[in-house]
Amino acid sequence: MPALPGFRDFYPEDCARRNYVVKTWREVAQTYGFVEYDGPTLEGGDLYRKKNEEGAEILEQLYSFRDRGDREVALRPEMTPTLARMVAAREKHFRKPMKWFCVSNFFRHERQQKGRLREFLQFNADILGESSPEADAEIVALAVDLMRGFGFSREHFVVRLSDRRAWRDFLASRGCDPSQSQAVLACADKIERESPEKLDEKLAASGLTVVDLKNFIAAGSPESFAPVLAALEARGMSDFIEPDLSIVRGLAYYTGVVFEIFDRSKNLRALAGGGRYDNLIKGLSDGASDLPAIGFGMGDVVLGHLIDEIPAADGKRRSVAIPACEVYVVVADEAQRPNALKIVQQLRDQGWKTDFSLKPAKVGRQFQDAEGLSARHAVVVGAEWPAVKLKTLATRQEIAIAHPELTGHLEKLRAGSPG
Repeated sequence: MPALPGFRDFYPEDCARRNYVVKTWREVAQTYGFVEYDGPTLEGGDLYRKKNEEGAEILEQLYSFRDRGDREVALRPEMTPTLARMVAAREKHFRKPMKWFCVSNFFRHERQQKGRLREFLQFNADILGESSPEADAEIVALAVDLMRGFGFSREHFVVRLSDRRAWRDFLASRGCDPSQSQAVLACADKIERESPEKLDEKLAASGLTVVDLKNFIAAGSPESFAPVLAALEARGMSDFIEPDLSIVRGLAYYTGVVFEIFDRSKNLRALAGGGRYDNLIKGLSDGASDLPAIGFGMGDVVLGHLIDEIPAADGKRRSVAIPACEVYVVVADEAQRPNALKIVQQLRDQGWKTDFSLKPAKVGRQFQDAEGLSARHAVVVGAEWPAVKLKTLATRQEIAIAHPELTGHLEKLRAGSPG
């Protein structure tokens, strides 16, 4: 019986890649001083309907149901509303700015296609309590360094940077009220994906056309977010950034800088996106502080495709698997199995990933198992006890050594010393 459509089984090699992605996300975020948090997988449905801040598309994609307490609940489709709820409840307990990140599972009941699944893993990072352009630049820089952390360069991806304030001023100059403005932004967000005829129908009430939107985009100036560009230039990241007013992001709560990361292949896939949402926290909780915020999310599905498709700098496919075994203990004489088990436990106690055959097996078969597990060393325990043989599998070099000296010699090999 297969998994449900849009959901994944993670076999060991898939888990290895997922762990590699998560490890990279965490390490890069922590170099920026971000701390990790998380929230519940299940939230009250009202959280996603509060003032309709999430927009109709998200509401249509909810996995929602009534629980046994007759509450309407939903599997979280994204993290920002949960974060806003948590911060609104306890923000006075934290010094500002708050630099938080999470790596969590999300659920959206949408059409399954390449790069889009119904359950996915996503990295989210947010800076709360700081409204300066430096905070905007910090978030964008983190997004750039996450991509570089996977070995990608400016040849592989670009950050397309925009600003909702420029759109707000443009739409106000054309007499659009707030509801019309949101409809126009939703159309602008799909300008590269839907036909002009279909978009013109949706724009009719606003008095604007696709041509009007494209003319605004073409004439757009980066002046409104020049400080962000300057801060990114000072970090040496200008080559990764492309000002582009066609990026508006579909959600209603964005108030300033917005951006998306695209791969530079002909597929033009969005790899990450986010922006400034200064009013969301106050809007979700009565009495909450008016806390400025900016953040973004990066999913693992499209990123995983890119990792598979683009070779590392040395021309080889990226290796994301972490060996399950470092040292394999070969029981060459079953009479010595108790001593072999003693060595297994000693190695594990000192942090070595150690494995062995759970049943009697020929020595040749045990060496095959060791290589199949990508073990670096084999320790042969046989009739020579208390001496053992230590073999480095890659070089086939083998030495005899007294078993009390084994772990010390392994540590020297790990450190690169010939011992």
